[in-house]
Amino acid sequence: MSLSLIAFLVLIAAFALGSFTRINAGLVATVAAFGVGALVAGMPVKDVIAQFPSGLFFILVGATLLFGIVRVTGTIDLMAYWAERLAGRRRLLVPALMFLLTAVLASAGAFTPAAIAIVAPVALALGTRFGISTLAMGLVIVQGANAGAFSPVNPFGVLANVMLDEAGGSGQDTLKLYIYCFVFNAILAVLAYAAVQTIMNRRHARAVEPTPGTTEGPGATEAVAETAWQDPREEAEAAGTQGGVLTAAPQTKVAPKPTVEGPVKVDVTPMRVLTLAGLVALLVLTTAFGLDVGVASLVIALVLICVKPAVQKPAVEDIPWSAIILVTGIVTYVGMLEAMGALEELQAGIASLGNSSVAALITSYVVGIVSAFASTTGTLGVISPIVTPIATDPLLSPIGVVTAIAISSSVVDVSPMSTSGALLMASAQPKDERLFFRALLLWAIAMIGVVPLLVWFIFVQLGLG
Repeated sequence: MSLSLIAFLVLIAAFALGSFTRINAGLVATVAAFGVGALVAGMPVKDVIAQFPSGLFFILVGATLLFGIVRVTGTIDLMAYWAERLAGRRRLLVPALMFLLTAVLASAGAFTPAAIAIVAPVALALGTRFGISTLAMGLVIVQGANAGAFSPVNPFGVLANVMLDEAGGSGQDTLKLYIYCFVFNAILAVLAYAAVQTIMNRRHARAVEPTPGTTEGPGATEAVAETAWQDPREEAEAAGTQGGVLTAAPQTKVAPKPTVEGPVKVDVTPMRVLTLAGLVALLVLTTAFGLDVGVASLVIALVLICVKPAVQKPAVEDIPWSAIILVTGIVTYVGMLEAMGALEELQAGIASLGNSSVAALITSYVVGIVSAFASTTGTLGVISPIVTPIATDPLLSPIGVVTAIAISSSVVDVSPMSTSGALLMASAQPKDERLFFRALLLWAIAMIGVVPLLVWFIFVQLGLG
């Protein structure tokens, strides 16, 4: 058995242990990185330590601290109030607005984590207000970010267009790439929203049964419905938790009051205005000046704390350290895999294939799998030398190959091990952390299994590009 195969099996075991027990999979992966890297692959310990994703760590800490402040100051409530007034009682307009807002930010050049970090807290808060699953809202805004991610001014689009240029693509292919990715992600957002809401509604219908002395309101929210994703063991442990999320026995669950009775006015205060200015500054610093999202978030958070020191303690307490350990631990292990050459073996195997069409399909799967656990930007950069010779095959269309690779690499960004998915987990309520991890991981696995084959068939085989 090769070292690479052993390393991949250990990663699978870490996922299994984290999924079926309460042990943090990131902690398991971190320890396994040292075990496999140092003991099996013979890597120096300092080289394994070097694989720790410090950039991702700063993004997670900085963004969650900043949006902890946004939450504490009531700025999220203010933004949700404005969006709620715009939507009125048109519930379906809420996810549409959040999708378009995230897509516009990404299209304007905002790095996808920055766009998601700005919109996620507002979107999830609105979901709760309107009785929409926060999981459904989270999937919608990630697809919105992906929809705008391949504009010519976005980092994803820049890398994809480099591949297009090297493969001999035309000037019109840049616009085609953006349109194809936007439309595909828009359709996927609709499907994700419909699927999750349908599951939640069905579970809600079974879980909430009127009993003597209880009523079932028409606007019952996800508070009960989202138990569809809850581990039965957690239901028992969560019985009697605050807010009425779960009760001791399913038949005694009481539906909440109707969710939407009209927007409750939220006042505009100087601190909320300053916080909004901080969010605008985050967008400008990351887009116009190329400042790291994590660093920019920390700077803005410090300024806001200096203005109002009282927000520091609750904001710091809001940082989801268990989620951060989970994500950075898995990414550390993947970095160790790359350092020991396991990923290079995969790339060499793809390059040795004689059929360019089959090579494009396998490459789509590889970038989807790798991107689910690592940076999409990094994945596109690493895979570029492999994509170019495939896309230059005269029997294939350069725009078709690059579009298939681009969508396959970005559609899995909802994975909780990627920056975007991690930000969703960070924006969720602490009680929903494990719920989000399981659901986002299942969705990412589904995307890995279905999307690469679908986009390969549409853009490569049918030559839609």
